[in-house]
Amino acid sequence: MSEEHSAEHAPAPKFTVETAKVLAEVAHNRQKDKLKRPYREHVIAVGDALADFDDDIRIAGYLHDIAEDTPMTRQALLDMGVSERAVEIIERVTNRLHSNPDDYQSGMREIAAHHDAALVKIADNAHNSLPERVQALAEKWPDKPPVTKYRDARPVLYAAVEPEEVRKILARVNPSLLKELEAAPATAAGEL
Repeated sequence: MSEEHSAEHAPAPKFTVETAKVLAEVAHNRQKDKLKRPYREHVIAVGDALADFDDDIRIAGYLHDIAEDTPMTRQALLDMGVSERAVEIIERVTNRLHSNPDDYQSGMREIAAHHDAALVKIADNAHNSLPERVQALAEKWPDKPPVTKYRDARPVLYAAVEPEEVRKILARVNPSLLKELEAAPATAAGEL
């Protein structure tokens, strides 16, 4: 068999969690968040928070904002070897693809309808809700309470998954939210 022929039939290299992490760092490299911090730190933290879950969920965590904040397309992700499942999760957490992109709470309900997307969004929400970040945002924009939408979204997201799954994520990315989770009524912690 010729080298050319065997190369044509060689399986495509697997898109790994490490590949997703590198892609996230590169894709968001020059971006800054609202506090002028490197945005790549956020996407890496979200992906890292999902370390207890399968590769597709972890990949979607690292790439959760790639469709929102970069020119990366669905087809480009698929062509790179990102699984259909991981791409679907990414699309489900992409605000502009929701039925009503201007209604944050409606978007959270759409995300909560999909278990894996809810896990990614819980990690995203938890990182965005870090106490030092919330305080810095409050100081920068004292007339706009920055935590309200995140706080209001948590019961909806938490109800979409098992309480232990929420605990695993929060323990990794924002342990300060564990007290809030434990104090929440049973319906907000997964018993709908």
